[in-house]
Order: sequence, then C-alpha cells, then structure tokens
Amino acid sequence: MLFSSLSFLYYFLPCVLIIYFLAPKKLKNSVLLLSSLFFYAWGEPKYVLLMLLAILCGYLFALLIERYRGRRLSRLFLILSVSLSAAILGFFKYADFFIQNFNAVTSLSLPLLRIALPIGISFYTFQLISYTVDVYRGVPAQRSFIDLAAYISLFPQLIAGPIVRYSQIAEQLSSRRHSLDKAALGIRRFILGLGKKVLIANAMGQLCQIFRASQDKSVLFFWLYAIANMLHIYFDFSGYSDMAIGLGKLFGFDFPENFNYPYISRSVTEFWRRWHISLGSWFRDYVYIPMGGNRVSRPRWLLNLLTVWLLTGFWHGAAWNFIVWGLFFAVFLILEKLWLLKHLEKAPVLGRVYVLFTVMLSFIIFSAENMGQALSSLSSLFGAGGLPLLSAECLYYLKSYAVLLLIAVVGATPLPRLLLQRLGIRPGGEKLRNLLEVPALLLILALSTAYLVDGSFNPFLYFRF
Repeated sequence: MLFSSLSFLYYFLPCVLIIYFLAPKKLKNSVLLLSSLFFYAWGEPKYVLLMLLAILCGYLFALLIERYRGRRLSRLFLILSVSLSAAILGFFKYADFFIQNFNAVTSLSLPLLRIALPIGISFYTFQLISYTVDVYRGVPAQRSFIDLAAYISLFPQLIAGPIVRYSQIAEQLSSRRHSLDKAALGIRRFILGLGKKVLIANAMGQLCQIFRASQDKSVLFFWLYAIANMLHIYFDFSGYSDMAIGLGKLFGFDFPENFNYPYISRSVTEFWRRWHISLGSWFRDYVYIPMGGNRVSRPRWLLNLLTVWLLTGFWHGAAWNFIVWGLFFAVFLILEKLWLLKHLEKAPVLGRVYVLFTVMLSFIIFSAENMGQALSSLSSLFGAGGLPLLSAECLYYLKSYAVLLLIAVVGATPLPRLLLQRLGIRPGGEKLRNLLEVPALLLILALSTAYLVDGSFNPFLYFRF
C-alpha cells in the first residue's frame, strides 16, 4: 500500500487514526502494531511472518546481550544476532545476484532461486541491527515484545525509512506527547510530501519513462532525461520521507530528518550530509567508525571508505550498477578529502555546478538496468553513437514540461521558504496558518487526489530496496 494511494489516504489512515485515539494509552502501541502488520500484509501477506520472526530473534538476542553485558557471551550473542539479520537480508535480496555471477565465472548453470524481495527488508533489517548493537553498547533492552515490534514494523517508516534508531524513539515508545499543534505540523508535512510525490516526482518519472520508450533520441533528450531523472529521484524519496515524518508526528513520534536540500551542496561530502541522512549516519556509526574511521593509517582509511561505499551501493540493490554507483561516490569523496575540498571551498559556485553534474551522472548509473545501459547513456550525453543534437520529440517534451521542470528545480532549493520569510510569513506560524496555509494545503491535497483518481503514473522507486 502506497502512502500516495486512495486506499491509504481515505480508508486505511482515517480508520487507524480513529481507532488509535479511541484506544487507551496502554493499548496504543498494540493498535500501531496491528495496523502496521495489516499495512504490510496488504502488499506482502506471506512475508509478515518473516518480519515477525526477525523481530522475535532481535528481541531475544537483545535480552541475552543485556543479561551477559560485559562478558564474552554478550559479544557472541551480538555477532549471532547481526549475522542472522544479515543472512536473512542476504538470502532474500542477494542470492540470485551471487548465483548469476558464480555462473558467469564458472560457466555453470545453477538455477536461480527467483525469490521475491520482501518490501522494506533493507530498512527494518538495519533497524534491528542498530537496536542490538545499541543494546550491546549500553542502551537498555526493550522488555515488551509488542513495543519493540511496533517500533520495527511502524508503518510510517517501515517501507522506505527514514531509518529510525531505537535509541532515538525509545522514550517515545513508552510515553509520547499528542497535541493539536503537533498533529497540525504532521498533517502539513504529510500533505507537502504527498504533493512532492504525486505532483512533481510522478511527472518527472513519467518524462523519464517517455524518454526510455522513445525511438527519436538525441543528445539534448539525454540531457533532459538526466535532469528529470535527478529531480524524480529526489522528489520521490524526499516526498515519501516527508510523509513518513508527518505521519510519525500524528502518532506522537519525532522521526529524524532525511533530506536537507542536497542539491545546493558545494561538495560531494556536503551532499552526503544532506542526502538520505539516516542511511549515511547509520553506515558512519555502525560500519565506518567501528572499522577505525579516519583514526588509522592512510591505506586502512582508504579501505574503510571504499568498504563503506561499496556496502552503501550494494544496500540499494543486487546489481553491479549499484556497486559502481557507491564506488563512484567513494572516488570523489576520497579526492575531496585528499585534495579537492580546499579548492571547492574557495569557489562555491563552481562547487555547486560540480556537485550537480557529478550527482546527475551518478543517478544515470543508479537508474540503469545494467552497466551496459549506464555506459551507453553516459556516453550519449556527449554525443557518442552519432546521435543528433536535437530531435522533434525532445523539443516537444521540453516545451510541454518546461514549467514543471522550473517548478521542480526551484522547489529543490530553499528559495520558496526564503521567499515566504522575506514576506514575513513563517511556515507553521499563526499568520500563515490563518491566511494562506490551510487553503494552500487543501489545494495540494485536492490536486493530488485528482491525479490519483485519474489513475496517473504512480510508482515508488524505493520499494525495491
């Protein structure tokens, strides 16, 4: 079930909210757990048991880790817990990838398992791993299985994050504040995210789909696709994160921010502090720093960086283009830390152009079906293959999407927020709420609903992760 679906917006969510707020305080987590299981079962009924089994294992291992804290058994149970979580993720997500590559290397023909990827498994597996590691580091283990299961399966962030660590919301699981102001902020954040997803990301995704199906490609059409693809990925994922954070506030939770205008970054290093923040900080705290971070020799430090970014790419998907995508960023991050960053700091405009160009190229690799297609698309940006500079179809779609492209470009920057502040209007402030905010939000909701009723293009990119 997508957040940006009529069934979620007008059936599931209203019913859950009514039941949740009618339920006594001690049953609210139970309501969230049952609602989340129903939400997950809507699209993946057979994998609900897998998720519950993973949660049960994490719950039991955490209790054992805490019981034997400070002794060797505690570390053993941690290793077993992390290994089991990683093995489940590896089996369902990467088994066929390894079989395919084994067959290619050995010329054998081992049959593929063709196992469907459980939705959200990458996200809830990382939450389980961080939970058991945090317990090992001293965070008290959760005694209530219902509360832990509610945290792991919480439907606002189950499918696509942000990756919420147990330590960030442990207190909120047992006691959280509900208020009209917090609910209003949640509704506002959810509707803005819905608008980003339905009105902008879907349109950019549709333009990308048109390009892929075109038989009249040109160099300019490849550039148009590259820009639209870049905007599609940002608005699709950040819009979904906004909806998740907004839903969290409706139920009294404060989830961490996941995006902070990444396309205004002046270096790739800064970009990854602003893009998918919860994932970047997870790899930093649970992989990079435990490996020694930058407090080691330079060769070991380079190995640490390459390992983290190889895993970051591989986390996104079981294909070589994702691995190359991760290592692509590793190269630029290493170059910046060794030499380039000090020069970028002296030329902020050049730095922003460099980041946008680098990220645009990276997302071509990210979105390709395989590395062959990625290399072909990258070379076509520079006229390889005898492509014409322009084509009639490209000019038609450039004119058709020009206004929406401009809105998307501006919307990916802080300019709209700064403009409101210049006018003396602060988002969420009393003046905006009374005079502009409510009608504007209702308009966004109405337009988004109209697009969904019309059956418009409405995929979600991060479901495959």
